[in-house]
Amino acid sequence: MNLNYTLFMQLLVFFVLAGFIAKFVWPPMRTALDERRQKIADGLAAADRARIELNSANRRIETELASARAENQARLAEAEKRAAQIVDEARKSAEAEKSRILAQAKEEAAQEMVRAKDSLRDQVAVLAVAGAEQILKREVDAKAHSELLAALKAKL
Repeated sequence: MNLNYTLFMQLLVFFVLAGFIAKFVWPPMRTALDERRQKIADGLAAADRARIELNSANRRIETELASARAENQARLAEAEKRAAQIVDEARKSAEAEKSRILAQAKEEAAQEMVRAKDSLRDQVAVLAVAGAEQILKREVDAKAHSELLAALKAKL
């Protein structure tokens, strides 16, 4: 075999094979690589969009949390204000009840004192009649001397 012939045949096979690969193998491979490159680019773009949406969602969540916290603080302040109002109303009601009970007790004490004075006057009148009877050694008629006894009660 001749070296030139072998070299020529190898070159011919190489070029035929290169042509075959360029015509039938390389275009589908190139298409597959382009599709893969496009999928990777689309995936990276989607990841960037998702990252941006995530940041946007996080900002919205933070603002909603801040507004919820502010609303919660406002509700707590309103509840504390209402509780203080209820306590004040209860205190005023208790003060009014205390005043009413004290007035009623004073009135009852005054009535009891009047009854006691009347009872004492009656007893003093009976004792005075008994004393006068002892002094006069005769019986004093309480009905007959009722005007005198009433005047005596009034003085006492």
